[in-house]
Amino acid sequence: MISKKLETLCDIAAASHARIQKDFEDINPVVGINQKMRGIGLPVDAMTIDSPKTGKRIILILHDDHPDMIRYQFSFKDQDPDDKFEQIQFAELTVDILYDWMKTYFQGP
Repeated sequence: MISKKLETLCDIAAASHARIQKDFEDINPVVGINQKMRGIGLPVDAMTIDSPKTGKRIILILHDDHPDMIRYQFSFKDQDPDDKFEQIQFAELTVDILYDWMKTYFQGP
């Protein structure tokens, strides 16, 4: 079952994704949700936003123990994520911020 926080994050990602596709022909991100970590005892949900063209990935983590925070990392699809994640208050993550992350990271070198 999808939590309310994950549902909200999905809505933000969907709106950001739609704007990116409208504004940039060369950026076509793929958004994925992973709840499999719960099956091995980790109380987290993950979202990945991948750029097939560049191989870059944005990872967003929702942790049950910190429901008001989103941990995130700019990484690469073909590499394991680093142990160091940044964090943002859940309430601060907006469509505009996620849009800017995708635009900046997926277009940059």
